[in-house]
Amino acid sequence: MQTAREESSIIIFGENLLRPERVTGENARKQVVSRGIVPIPWWGRPKSNTAQYSLKLMNVERQNQDTLYQMEFDFDTPFGEVRPLGSGEGATPTAAPSREQQAFAAWREELNWEERILENIAHRYNLEHACQRVKSNKGAPGIDGMTVEEMERWLNTHMAELREQLLNGSYQPQEVKGVSIPKPNGGRRQLGIPTAVDRMVQQAFVQVLTPILDPQMSESSYGFRPNRSAHQALKAGSAYVEQGYTVAVDLDLEKFFDKVNHDILMSRLAQRIKDKRVLYYIRQMLKAGMMDNEGIKQKREQGTPQGGPLSPLLANVLLDDLDRELENRGLHFCRYADDCIIFVRTMEAGERVLVSISRYIEEELKLKVNQQKSKVDKVWNCVYLGYIIGVEGKLRIAPASVKKLKAKIRIITRRTRPTPLREVISELIPVIRGWTNYFKLAAINKLCQELDEWTRRRLRCLRLKQCKHPKGIRRFLESIGVKRKMRESIGSMGRRWWWISCSQLAHICMDNAWLRAEGYISFYQLLKR
Repeated sequence: MQTAREESSIIIFGENLLRPERVTGENARKQVVSRGIVPIPWWGRPKSNTAQYSLKLMNVERQNQDTLYQMEFDFDTPFGEVRPLGSGEGATPTAAPSREQQAFAAWREELNWEERILENIAHRYNLEHACQRVKSNKGAPGIDGMTVEEMERWLNTHMAELREQLLNGSYQPQEVKGVSIPKPNGGRRQLGIPTAVDRMVQQAFVQVLTPILDPQMSESSYGFRPNRSAHQALKAGSAYVEQGYTVAVDLDLEKFFDKVNHDILMSRLAQRIKDKRVLYYIRQMLKAGMMDNEGIKQKREQGTPQGGPLSPLLANVLLDDLDRELENRGLHFCRYADDCIIFVRTMEAGERVLVSISRYIEEELKLKVNQQKSKVDKVWNCVYLGYIIGVEGKLRIAPASVKKLKAKIRIITRRTRPTPLREVISELIPVIRGWTNYFKLAAINKLCQELDEWTRRRLRCLRLKQCKHPKGIRRFLESIGVKRKMRESIGSMGRRWWWISCSQLAHICMDNAWLRAEGYISFYQLLKR
């Protein structure tokens, strides 16, 4: 066995993990990225000196490559002799394993990496990447008041201390900050915001646990999973309707995140995670109390608070039991987090499924089904993920989704805001872009044009209102090059701002080109991109 020290040398593996390939030279990183493979260091040396050091490989979506590859690697480490892609150009994935391939497989078994999960979580590369993820997601401070920007500076000076605490078992999560926010359909939703450091630690757990837990989950689960989205869930539901499953069992879990049973959840995790230290920390995170605005601490015996990066992953682990039960019964369904819809052919079958599945959820998972909101109906009478699946599987927007969008735009463009118009538009653009990208599965050409007209009118009204009086309107119109006769005509209309904004003169003076110059991007324009 020959060994050599090669700077910037890495071993990469494709879909067949037993077929390694050496990549060397200054362009090693570019070669790896171009292959759609991102290397992540194996944190902890293997027991054998001849084994390849420090590499675990993860296939990722191309758009996520730049995000994941934010780490500096030390590859100046002896490597064992490895032949590129087996033994020559004629090698195929179905060829018999070579001696080198067998040696690599033996090394993986010797490493026993699934029992060293905490070392991976506590590695500085993983913590640094988690810090960047939390920082990019922003978010409010926890009970200690530390912002995500301050967290990054804190980590630079306390990295070694944090790693030691995680590894020796002395790390203790702080209480979460309780925040109550209104629901779109009425009522209140309780959020639990961990401290910035605790969010970073949770994100570090997620980054390591997701590759372990996610492959074991159902193909019909789409929420908060890598390479899965709400659009995929909607397309799957549309396909079921096309096949004749036109009756929907719409399940609503009452306060799901607040009702999660800790014992049941931990038992499911223990079946998948061998490192008991990791299980201990997850239990501590679940049991962390909640502190309200008045500083009163509340113990938590159930639930996983919304607001932490770890909660969606834990929710999927618990609800995977529901997925398997539905699959064992041969039912067609789509689940996005706690939003589950089951497709059947008849109303009678739907009623039977609703009763039996509700019983399973309440008896086996110790969750509560909201009987008032759960229902059996024709699929086009149900709203799923903001859409309505119509006849023949065609998707259209639910009226409530348009109403929610308009409510948000009204808040941003309210006339009492003293904010300059360009700042208002810059705040509005992410809302327009996000809404358009999400609802583009439906035929919304006409709706986008109507929304553009209404939004532009609100922006014109806001700008006119900021002029305060007719003289101010005249000065403003003069500043943008409007002729005197038109300035005088609009100025003579008084202070009827909403009426003026809809007038023909206002459309001529503050036309669409002027709004584009101010930074406005229309719904229709984004839809056609």
